[in-house]
Amino acid sequence: MTPQTLPARVGRGMRGGSNPAGHKAHSEFTMSQVTMRQMLEAGVHFGHQTRYWNPKMGPYIFGARGKIHIINLEKTMPLFGDAMNFLSGVAQKRGGTVMFVGTKRSAREALKTEAQRCGMPYVAQRWLGGTLTNFRTIKQSVARLKELEAMETDGRFEKLVKHEVLRLRRERDKLQKSLGGIKNMARLPDALFVIDIGYENIAVLEAKKLGIPVVAVVDTNYDPALVDYAIPGNDDAIRAVQLYARAAADAILEGKAAAPAAAQGDENDFVELDAAGNPVVKEDDAARRKAPPRRNAGKPGDRDRRDARPPRGGRGRGSDAGPAPVPAE
Repeated sequence: MTPQTLPARVGRGMRGGSNPAGHKAHSEFTMSQVTMRQMLEAGVHFGHQTRYWNPKMGPYIFGARGKIHIINLEKTMPLFGDAMNFLSGVAQKRGGTVMFVGTKRSAREALKTEAQRCGMPYVAQRWLGGTLTNFRTIKQSVARLKELEAMETDGRFEKLVKHEVLRLRRERDKLQKSLGGIKNMARLPDALFVIDIGYENIAVLEAKKLGIPVVAVVDTNYDPALVDYAIPGNDDAIRAVQLYARAAADAILEGKAAAPAAAQGDENDFVELDAAGNPVVKEDDAARRKAPPRRNAGKPGDRDRRDARPPRGGRGRGSDAGPAPVPAE
């Protein structure tokens, strides 16, 4: 295998080479190039022991060496590019969110650092059951965490006895450890980026139940069909995990940079610009702006009510007058 740069292919996952249901193909992004040599140096090509292999990973295995499967990086690279382009497309949408998930020891620091760098939520300690499927309850715990943080900053802790402050701080630290990475996530994420789908199987199952696309690194001992965008590769080596996380963060940052500026009003409204970059004012808009404002227009039904009023001096409310006299013939 000779070193080569990452080809740009968009929207081709491992499920029949198509996007997940309901997700359109996004335009290509020029993300930071990852070469095959970098993958080799990071150990991406080392799989698990041959006795633990999953037959569905067979098409992505080059061979075996010393009872260790070797992953074919020529198959990994295009799928890696598809996954990164998909993450860029998610980030390009207004408010698009990608949750980084990696709670194993070799992945925690890399996932946390890169998620913070690209401004995305993350879970790096322990996945709480129901983080996605019971998000309403999780938000209540997040609200409690924010309340405890506010109590410490605004001086309310100083008004409490010492043992009560210690108890509240222990509660805050526990919540921060589990929920600190998602405390600013107002809604469910648009996608998950996962290291080791076996270790994070609960997160993958919750995302699958809710129809949230999953981008994941899949080693030789797991089924790649469990996720929407699988990256065949080593999910244990620290350098390999750092390479995946750094590339994902770079792709997300490029997607954010390519996102159009948030418009005032409806997101489907577009402003036409001239060659100088100034907004083009159409004739109808110009005439509407010059037209004087209507005064005392009233509501549509007011005129009908005015026409239905009895004439002055006629029979009205509280009037004792009888019927109008009939003129003699």
